Amino acid sequence: MKTLVSISLLLLTLNCLPALAQEQQVVVPYTLADRDRAILTDAKISALEVKMDVKFESVNARIEALETRMDIKFEAVNARIDYIFWLQGVIVALILFILGYTIWDRRTALQPALDKSTEAEVKSSNLIRVLREYSKKHADLAEILRTHGIL
Repeated sequence: MKTLVSISLLLLTLNCLPALAQEQQVVVPYTLADRDRAILTDAKISALEVKMDVKFESVNARIEALETRMDIKFEAVNARIDYIFWLQGVIVALILFILGYTIWDRRTALQPALDKSTEAEVKSSNLIRVLREYSKKHADLAEILRTHGIL
């Protein structure tokens, strides 16, 4: 009976052995076709990365060219602004010069008129003094000078 039990146990073990072997087997999640597709996808991605790098480099070169052009334009604008400031300075200097010249010219033009008016005042005061002296001897002249408020 012992032999029968041991034989039955041996048969049972042999029957279960393939089931145990299947459990220990590592199941591959993908097939060889999947592996080939993954390799092709990696190759395509690498090619796209190279193309993208080339595109980014060309875009960077274009941006740098634009920056260079913009720098040149800004330099031209700054030169124009400097020219405008210089021109405004010249205009302000000319306006101040014209204002100073006008003041100087009026003063010089007015001085002869002031001299003539001073001379006329001196002559009129001399004339009034002479008429007053003369009116002391002539009464009719004294009467005329009184009516006009000179005496």
